[in-house]
Amino acid sequence: MIDFQEVMQRIKEILIVQTKKEKILDRDIADTLKLDPQYYAVIKRRKKIPYEKLAYFCKENRISMNWILLEQKPQNLK
Repeated sequence: MIDFQEVMQRIKEILIVQTKKEKILDRDIADTLKLDPQYYAVIKRRKKIPYEKLAYFCKENRISMNWILLEQKPQNLK
């Protein structure tokens, strides 16, 4: 089963590199995925992964969905 916390942790890792901020907040993740922060709080509590938003995020950043969801290498797409 795909774990919500692990997926969001990988998103945080990407944001740390992109923004050069040490601490990434839930609000930052919501903004990155183009989600309302309140909606993000709801899906976080329910542990529901926003697959469609993740797909767009991966496409925009040329990141493998397999890495985001399952931690399968390679991380970046060529």
